[in-house]
Amino acid sequence: MGTEGELVRDLAQLTRRDVALVGGKNSSLGEMIGALTAEGIAVPPGFATTSRAYWLFVDANGIRDQMGRLLAAWERGEASLAETGRAVRALFLGGRWPVEAEAAVRAAYRDLSARSGSGSGSEQGQGVSVAVRSSATAEDLPDASFAGQLESYLNVTGEEAVLRACRRCYASLFTDRAISYRRARGFDQSGIALSVGVQRMVRSDGAGAGVMFSLDTESGFDKLVLINAAWGLGENVVQGTVNPDEYQVFKPLLDDPGLVPIIDKKRGDKAVKMICHSGGGSSEEEEEGKGRGRGRGRKEAKEEVEEEDARRTRNVPTSKAERDALVLSDDEILQLARWACTIERHYGCPMDMEWAKDGPGGPLFVVQARPETVHSRARARGEAAVLRTYSVGNKGAVLCRGLSIGGAAVAGRVCLIEHARDMDRFEDGSVLVTGATDPDWVPVMKRAAAIVTDHGGRTSHAAIVSRELGLPAVVGTGNATYLLHTGQDVTVSCAEGDEGFVYAGLADISARTVDLAALPPARTRVMLNLANPAAAYRWWRLPADGIGLARMEFVIANAIRVHPMALVRFDRLRDAAAREEIARLTAGYDGQKGGDDDRPGTGTGTGTGTGTGTGTGTGGKTKPDYFVDRLAHGLAALCAVVWPRPAVIRMSDFKTNEYAGLVGGAEFEPAEENPMLGFRGASRYYSPRYREGFALECRAVKRLRERIGFANAAVMIPFCRTPDEADRVLAVMAENGLVRGENGLRVYVMCEIPSNVILAADFAARFDAFSVGSNDLTQLTLGVDRDSADLAGLFDERDPAVRWMIARAVDAAHRAGRPVGICGQAPSDHPAFARFLVEAGIDSISVSPDSFLAVKQHVAASEAALARDVNR
Repeated sequence: MGTEGELVRDLAQLTRRDVALVGGKNSSLGEMIGALTAEGIAVPPGFATTSRAYWLFVDANGIRDQMGRLLAAWERGEASLAETGRAVRALFLGGRWPVEAEAAVRAAYRDLSARSGSGSGSEQGQGVSVAVRSSATAEDLPDASFAGQLESYLNVTGEEAVLRACRRCYASLFTDRAISYRRARGFDQSGIALSVGVQRMVRSDGAGAGVMFSLDTESGFDKLVLINAAWGLGENVVQGTVNPDEYQVFKPLLDDPGLVPIIDKKRGDKAVKMICHSGGGSSEEEEEGKGRGRGRGRKEAKEEVEEEDARRTRNVPTSKAERDALVLSDDEILQLARWACTIERHYGCPMDMEWAKDGPGGPLFVVQARPETVHSRARARGEAAVLRTYSVGNKGAVLCRGLSIGGAAVAGRVCLIEHARDMDRFEDGSVLVTGATDPDWVPVMKRAAAIVTDHGGRTSHAAIVSRELGLPAVVGTGNATYLLHTGQDVTVSCAEGDEGFVYAGLADISARTVDLAALPPARTRVMLNLANPAAAYRWWRLPADGIGLARMEFVIANAIRVHPMALVRFDRLRDAAAREEIARLTAGYDGQKGGDDDRPGTGTGTGTGTGTGTGTGTGGKTKPDYFVDRLAHGLAALCAVVWPRPAVIRMSDFKTNEYAGLVGGAEFEPAEENPMLGFRGASRYYSPRYREGFALECRAVKRLRERIGFANAAVMIPFCRTPDEADRVLAVMAENGLVRGENGLRVYVMCEIPSNVILAADFAARFDAFSVGSNDLTQLTLGVDRDSADLAGLFDERDPAVRWMIARAVDAAHRAGRPVGICGQAPSDHPAFARFLVEAGIDSISVSPDSFLAVKQHVAASEAALARDVNR
């Protein structure tokens, strides 16, 4: 290629082996263009300056020796970091381009402009708008991300502007944050070169952009693609300026074209969007900058122009339509998820990627791809088989909440820093509370015990750096800087799922570490009781045999919050306050007709300033569809954790007083003296009082199994009193598309009423399996109200009468050819009870995740003891 080719390379001529030549970012872009274009991955064209161009610039301006002296003085403590960084950067910003390097950049830019249909550079027009990004030769490695350390410049147009942006990228190699990060990671400060990537600008300011990971960023769950999206340019997502949309996609089901394996879609508020200035940094703007500098000397004029370069984008408020809409359609979510899987498969490790959409209705592009570092390093250290869990007791009131980053919990004292200029006020070991962070905050973040921010999603700067530092962080609270104050004692908990909490006061925190590889094998299946989708992924490493009890009512109470009948009959709801709250919760579900398709309708939102945003709304979906959507997605998160092992979903089992506590529920529930023995379980499902609500539950399960794709989901009917009642429930299920045996659907029954044991053969003829509900079975066998404090001493699952009932149920089920399991606390608390269950021949024991390890050990020990007894 000659000398010019050594200074500039087309991205298409690069591979990931060229890190030393063009850095991690640019070599990865070249790798994708060369290796993955044929597989459908779209990457914008461009070119990269090489490390040789960097050293040529350094030596032509006599920077190398001066830089070495400045950095050595800092290392000896003779100068501050700020002074050193400023001095080194000034060497670059004041430098001139060597003729050879300048000619190479100009020629490459003209060629890119011609290929992009924008003339041939400034001689025949302004040239193509480009993104100019830094790519260090030690960046985007599996063990060092340098995330956000170096500068990028967007919407740069014209040869002069491109050259200036490249020089500013060179200078950004010596920002304070980059210098301190390199020292912490053990890199040679003066031995790292910088390449600059120049890519055709993807005009996502008229659409949307964001970040995606090929695993769950918090738990490391490797069967998930996590996508964040916001309107406008993607910098706001990376920097944490907005709370973006979040989409979760289940990777193993992506290859089936008939499925939509989107586990969850959360709409962020997306309060602002970053757009390009009209004209994209025109020569007129440059002349304006020069004009302001006339009479102040050449240096000042040059600085004015460079400041104009840095302000070619701006944030504007989003419209209400944009805030209410999702940025991506289902088809776009699935396309990005498939791309993420393709990229991960090619690189052979979890990946962190950035994407952008080229205007309304335009195509999607991948604009960056780098190895994910946090979980990759943990695997390299052999920590994948180690589970560390935290529990928080004696918690105070919830002060604020947001997205949970990391799985730890910390108690400490708040240090509120609202502006970067006040960072020197931070006290080591405090809980840093601020609006958002950027790379300038890293030195302070390293000294914090935990981090809390108003803004940002899971892929924001605050989230990424907190993970790397191993700090718990609660991001996107919206109001932490308003509610919290310096000197306040708080507990930051990220140990309770994907929602993080800041509690008042110093709570009791305990931690536990378990080596999963040391768990003994067991014949009896040990399964999980799960209810909270937000916390489900933290348990994916447990070697569970499935979910024996997934409590639907928890999803309804926490993710939906509205009584299903209040949604079905919203227009007739008398409670004005409930109507107002339901309208708020179901925003976007205002259509006149619903649909069973999981694909939402398309809506458009016109943005402020330049460009419009076309996103995915909910189209003609109604308020009952809100219930179906939320329930299906909540259950999907539970099923994903154990897929392809079974997940047994119990249909809703609220008592009437609990149903009445849902929004709008009071109008639909009778007042009962003893709700525990009243209108609950199976009796509700065919009753005119709740039949339409049960139909929504069935629709959600049908969508879960047949549209999202979790065919491992089974259904369980609770509190089914008679075989006749069983027939009526099965008939209503069939009316709503859930037919036992069809598409592999298995239907379980809770064995929790004495009649279930006495008539086990009759129930076995109607159901595929039994699950002993030991709490209700104990209550009804002993005649003890399980909620009575006065009778608590009599409530004991180990009572001989209860054990007789359980043994009889197991025997009867097996004689009828049906498996039987149990879900209850007793095996966790009492090893002897676990042995009794093993001796009785129970097929599975389902317990809460925090009890799983103990029960697994109890069961293995019981099986070993039983085997020894048999052999004597």
